[in-house]
Amino acid sequence: MMKTKMNNKKKEMTLLQAMERIVELSRESKLSKEFFRKAKDEIKLLADSYGITETQAVLFCVCMEKGPRRVDYDDLSSYMDISKIKILGYATDIDALVRRRLLKYRDVKDEEDFDVPAVVVRCLKHNEVYQLPQRTGLDCAALFELLDQWFDDLNDDAIGSCQLRDEIQSLFDDNPQVAFVRHLRKYGLSEEDEMIATFFCNRLVSNNDDDIRFNQLSDLFENSRDFNNAKAELRSAQHTLMKKKIIEHICEDGIADTSKFQLTADTKRDLLAELNINPIEETMAGTLKPSDLKFKKMFYPVEVEKQVNELSKLFQQEAFQKIQDRMREKGFRNGFACLFYGGPGTGKTETVYQLALQTGRSIMIVDVPQIKSKWVGDSEKNIKALFDRYREVVKRSKLAPILLFNEADAIIGKRQEGAERAVEKMENSIQNIILQEMENLDGIMIATTNLQQNMDKAFERRFLYKIKFNKPTEEARRHIWHSMIPELGDMDVNTLATKYDFSGGQIENIARHFAIDDILHGQSEDALSMLIRHCDNERLDEKSSRKIGFAVL
Repeated sequence: MMKTKMNNKKKEMTLLQAMERIVELSRESKLSKEFFRKAKDEIKLLADSYGITETQAVLFCVCMEKGPRRVDYDDLSSYMDISKIKILGYATDIDALVRRRLLKYRDVKDEEDFDVPAVVVRCLKHNEVYQLPQRTGLDCAALFELLDQWFDDLNDDAIGSCQLRDEIQSLFDDNPQVAFVRHLRKYGLSEEDEMIATFFCNRLVSNNDDDIRFNQLSDLFENSRDFNNAKAELRSAQHTLMKKKIIEHICEDGIADTSKFQLTADTKRDLLAELNINPIEETMAGTLKPSDLKFKKMFYPVEVEKQVNELSKLFQQEAFQKIQDRMREKGFRNGFACLFYGGPGTGKTETVYQLALQTGRSIMIVDVPQIKSKWVGDSEKNIKALFDRYREVVKRSKLAPILLFNEADAIIGKRQEGAERAVEKMENSIQNIILQEMENLDGIMIATTNLQQNMDKAFERRFLYKIKFNKPTEEARRHIWHSMIPELGDMDVNTLATKYDFSGGQIENIARHFAIDDILHGQSEDALSMLIRHCDNERLDEKSSRKIGFAVL
């Protein structure tokens, strides 16, 4: 009966109650056998709960009593009445408590002072045991949560660089299923370089920091000599991580800053794919799905309509696959590069949209200004990354998307001969890369341009289909006016189509003005006069070359 009561008493004992009893009995106890006998149940409760030894449980309790901040060996010695020499014999137990994260060193360089971490104290308040985060079976996100905690501990001097390096190696050994770990280890890095690479990745993932300075790296090295050697190699781009193109200098205004570093675009794409961390190079192309597009009736001259219909048939998947297979058999390139050229508002971009809608294909719309980065050297990386991404999408997709370079004048213009300035060299380099990628294209690329006369001849040869979009004929303008404003009578339509040599985009703009007037002021009794006024205003704006979202012929 007495035994049952004792068991119930132990079950009801909280962690704080057990610690309080241990602290009370351990004062001036010299950690004698008598002390361990009296505090047996409480010590066992703590040791079993935290997975530590009985001696470590006692030391943890005394550190909590004397702390929880800034506890040292003198505190332990005086509290338990143990000689300073003898108390140093418990250093391995203190180390074990640090590894268990129940203590942390205030400065790993001398390991004299330690704290009870705030998270451990918070758990005790709720009678909860602080558990180490799970270390096996992690996904990439959970792995980086743990890494971020460890790098914070390094920054707080709770652990040293050597200990962190060992922890990281153990963590990676325990989680080979994480693609980040697999890809990182393919580089064949030393343990120290693997830790540095992991630090770069963690800063980006956890802090969105892709601008690393030397002062952030110093804690990763055990001593100043190793750090200074690494600095010299990093400045001169001779460090292993730079030779393997894992990190690179940050460039500003075309000049590399040898004191600032970032992950390369390839590293971000290869190592961090699981986390959808897309480098800026991969934001260069937005995607339009067929469901995002709306049908619009297009009006073309006979020859243009014939060419557009041919592309529509070609882009149908059954025909597209059959033609690609036949082209491969004959040893021809199997990609299709098309050029739509002509004045603004003549239907080039809208034709791409309608082709995509008819054939069920998505469109990757390239942000040309984003490609032409202000940093010399980045533009070339951007364009390579763009085509790499397109290839990946083609491989994953049932239907190859259309890669659209809209208003591509800036990147398919004539190359600079004898280029000397950095910007000119960069533009030539971009064009050379695009030309090479067009040779290897395995999909559909369409470029639109208003200035075809400035196009480099090398590009002209690589476009298999070239369609010229002119302003609509008078007959086509009648159809456009009628489709845009169905309530117009035939005579009014004929007047507008005859008097104004407008593109489809300009007519659509006027139709919008007319619709807004109707909403604000009600239907006009003299619609033709109002439309003529808008037409005259549009004519005055012709020299500004306004870009209209919807363009027809």
